[in-house]
Amino acid sequence: MNASDITIPRLLRAAAPGWTATADVIVVGSGIAGLTTALRLRRRVDRVLLVTKTVLDEGSTAWAQGGIAAVMSPDDSPEEHIHDTLLAGVGLCDVDAVRALVNEGTDAVWDLIAIGADFDRGETGAISLTREGGHHRDRILHAGGDATGREISRALIAALDRVRDDPGIEVIEHALVVDLLSDEGGRVSGVTLHVIGEGQVDGVGAAHARAVVLATGGLGQIYASTTNPAVATGDGMAAALRAGAELADLEFVQFHPTVLYLGEGSTGQQPLISEAVRGEGAFLVDAEGKRFMQGLHPLADLAPRDVVARAIIAKMRATGTDHVHLDCRHLGAAFLEQRFPSIVERCRELGFDPATQLLPVAPAQHYASGGVRTDLVGRSSLEGLYACGETSCTGVHGANRLASNSLLEGLVFGRRIADDLTRRLAAGELPQPTSVGQVPSTADRPALVRGKRRLAVQRAMTAGAGSVRSRTSLAATQRRLAEVAAADDGKKGSPKSWETTNLVHLGQALALAASLREETRGGHVREDFPERDDAHFLHHTVIRRGPDGELTVTVEPVPPENLTGLDLDQTPPEEQHERLP
Repeated sequence: MNASDITIPRLLRAAAPGWTATADVIVVGSGIAGLTTALRLRRRVDRVLLVTKTVLDEGSTAWAQGGIAAVMSPDDSPEEHIHDTLLAGVGLCDVDAVRALVNEGTDAVWDLIAIGADFDRGETGAISLTREGGHHRDRILHAGGDATGREISRALIAALDRVRDDPGIEVIEHALVVDLLSDEGGRVSGVTLHVIGEGQVDGVGAAHARAVVLATGGLGQIYASTTNPAVATGDGMAAALRAGAELADLEFVQFHPTVLYLGEGSTGQQPLISEAVRGEGAFLVDAEGKRFMQGLHPLADLAPRDVVARAIIAKMRATGTDHVHLDCRHLGAAFLEQRFPSIVERCRELGFDPATQLLPVAPAQHYASGGVRTDLVGRSSLEGLYACGETSCTGVHGANRLASNSLLEGLVFGRRIADDLTRRLAAGELPQPTSVGQVPSTADRPALVRGKRRLAVQRAMTAGAGSVRSRTSLAATQRRLAEVAAADDGKKGSPKSWETTNLVHLGQALALAASLREETRGGHVREDFPERDDAHFLHHTVIRRGPDGELTVTVEPVPPENLTGLDLDQTPPEEQHERLP
């Protein structure tokens, strides 16, 4: 299916707005990216509106087990963190974005500590640092053993609570963003949103602003099995796509290698076994109890996630099984309960004891490396629209995100967005819109896919555009999504139907991008093109919706300077691996 064969309407079908709100900046999402942006802006602009889909602490940030990566040790250096990130990104990282992430990351983490984030410390009082896949130094901060995301979320929400009485910031919970508003000049001028029966407003409303920041998280619910929470339905990405913003690198979806396997047919959010467990010495074994990562990569069980995921997929195919095992038994119950209390508790709830049993694991969708394309200060291709966190594609992750860089990205680029908006608003840029609206062309019929069709979308994406892909499987996925998109029964819009429609639109764009990348790179395997092809595919796939609704695709080569001194097949020095099992 060609790009011109796919058309996406400008809007979702929704009732006309029945109420309005106004702010200088609207921030959509309450994970680390959204909260960081909103809190930093609050001190600098007159009015910030923070909108979140359920309640403040139910986003993806709270589920982050592993930690946040930053250069915090004299034994580490920014150059080493940058190098590890570039290697994990397999040639597609934006080097300037990675430098910004790493060089500003340390101060950003210390600021997070200053507002109350309590990271684990050793006997001397120093912050404990651990290692995860793809890192060659101990640079992962964690909290509560395996509850880092929840602690960061708690600290940011507590900081927000301290200023709840400030008239300069307003929070609307239980609010699903439906679409982006644009003024007559095409500048993004607000959002339509539906407040789900909570608070003082209800139904669909329109919020107008000088700028909108999308920090709505990822698209994990597009697959049958994911580590993402139920709210991760790609709402911000889909709204941006319909509005005409550029999305980049959508084909690069990271599949976490060690997700607890709960049996055939298990769907929805699946329990993640953080690779920090492997960082402490756990290792993978096949059905016969034999280790299989040694010899496949110098980092063995702590190789980058795409390497481990592909190795697991290959082992499952070779042995005719649907999972492998993670062996944690030698770490002992006392250590596991102290270091990974949440993981141990969840495993035991499900009938597995990591202290005495092998844990069945298999790859599942974990992170979207692509998203709304932004520059180094979070600006999208649409004037007035910014994006941050997993919703965005800053260029930091390339084809595969390095472990624990996601929380750092939300923190660093949230600060960058706030700083850029502060400068622009003070300079009189991005004035309050004089006209607002969402008038589609006469040929544009607002879209709606009923919520009950979500399982069909998830099955199609998992079967054809999951961790293993081919031209045939992707074509089948595209046909099935086209059928689902066409099955509009005229019903009125609702949160479930809007979410499902978002998944369909993103699925169509993702499958299109994946069909054009005829190689294996990053988090997926192309069965028909099993090798990486640097001669033809060192480029970014950029997708946008054209004025008539058709998807258009452009290909942008990676600047040669981004590859200077980077050997994608480099084998790191063995002395850097002495702590690995």
